[in-house]
Amino acid sequence: MSNILLDEQFWTTRYLNNLTAWDTGRVTDPIKQYLDQLENKKLKILIPGAGNGHEAIYGFKKGFRNLHILDISVLPLRQFQRSCPDFPENQMHHMDFFLHEGQYDLIIEQTFFCALHPERRMDYCKKMNELLKPSGKLVGVLFAKNFEHDGPPFGGDIEEYRNLFSREFDIQKLEICYNSITPRKGNEVFISLQKNQ
Repeated sequence: MSNILLDEQFWTTRYLNNLTAWDTGRVTDPIKQYLDQLENKKLKILIPGAGNGHEAIYGFKKGFRNLHILDISVLPLRQFQRSCPDFPENQMHHMDFFLHEGQYDLIIEQTFFCALHPERRMDYCKKMNELLKPSGKLVGVLFAKNFEHDGPPFGGDIEEYRNLFSREFDIQKLEICYNSITPRKGNEVFISLQKNQ
């Protein structure tokens, strides 16, 4: 198990040194296609661990105006602000995800879960459940592989995820992505989880 403290300083250092292999430089296809299918542009959406916010920029340009992003490091939020200057500043949250408060219809998962130490996965589930409105959804992409190196990123497999998420959510979809970007083909799981009532 990793003894690295995955705090603001750790992630800021990664950004300063361009150690951001998780950043594809654009919205990834699974999230893009999911957002394309959503007709209700009034949904209140959160993207935690948003980084440079490619998914948020895409969603905002698609007309999702009640979209919030969160990151523990201020550096990617500043970069996001330069990339999307019309985005409301009060919908950008520079803070620890576990301290965030609010109620959302939808939370988008994109390379945030894998950045947290596995010991925090149950905390992640409980916090996601807390942040979702009744019938709210957690939707996104997880790694479908275990990494040989000590993380982050931290991986996992479908059965592990099924056991974890079934405690807090109704699992609507948990399957290998059919539309991953080429470098991640076969190594991603798409999730659609609805808050337990």
